[in-house]
Amino acid sequence: MAVKIRLARAGAKKRPYYRIVATHADSPRDGRFLERLGTYDPSANPSKVEVNRPRLDYWLGVGALPSETVARLIKSLPAAT
Repeated sequence: MAVKIRLARAGAKKRPYYRIVATHADSPRDGRFLERLGTYDPSANPSKVEVNRPRLDYWLGVGALPSETVARLIKSLPAAT
C-alpha cells in the first residue's frame, strides 16, 4: 500500500493548524493515519513548522511520497545533523 506524507487539518474555523502525518494514500485528509510526524502553523508570524526529523527521514527512506506542500516545508527546514 502506498504511503503519503501530507497535512491533516486541525484548529478552529478561520484559524488553520495542520498536523504533518504519514498516511495511506487512499485515506481521507483528516482520517486515520499511521504516524504523526509534526505540526505546521501558517497563522504564526513567521509560519511555524515542527518536525520529528528522524521519523520523517525514516518514512522518506521506505518510499513515502510527500505532498507538494509538505515537500516545500521540508526544504525550508534546516538540514538534519
